[in-house]
Amino acid sequence: MKKQIYLIRHCQAEGQEADAPLTEKGYIQAIQLAEFLSNMKINRIVSSPFLPALESIEPFAKNNSLDVQIDHRLAERALSSISMPDWLEKLNATFNDMELKLEGGESSKEAQARILEVIDEVISSDIENTVIVTHGNILSLLIIADELSHLCRVLSQPLQRKDPGFAEQRAT
Repeated sequence: MKKQIYLIRHCQAEGQEADAPLTEKGYIQAIQLAEFLSNMKINRIVSSPFLPALESIEPFAKNNSLDVQIDHRLAERALSSISMPDWLEKLNATFNDMELKLEGGESSKEAQARILEVIDEVISSDIENTVIVTHGNILSLLIIADELSHLCRVLSQPLQRKDPGFAEQRAT
């Protein structure tokens, strides 16, 4: 069985909060997304519980009478529980040090492990075509894991890093 996994970052939202609704442009994007996906045979939708993700896939789900399965592992990563004016600098630091964990937050390694679990379960399932709706940061962590894993396969050798991560385990 040939599986297809469609990874979708939510449409434009009014903010970063879990309950931030889509903007007017975001609602238009959601309708466009539904049109884009309409010719694809989708068997399952798995989404973050955050409102931007749910509202992004809702038009497609309704048009195709598909239930949206909520998976909390697809929620956006909490960088920290405290407000930080230099949040972007701190975020960049967490990509350079995958184990860096700010106060009340989650490390890149922890968040990456969550989304990789979801991907592994989708691959292992009997369901052929799945849409996954999530957020930019956690999706970036998935892409990084895939790029490292691909590089290891191309080089046919284990990845040598200070931070042994998912890519190393997959490459061997």
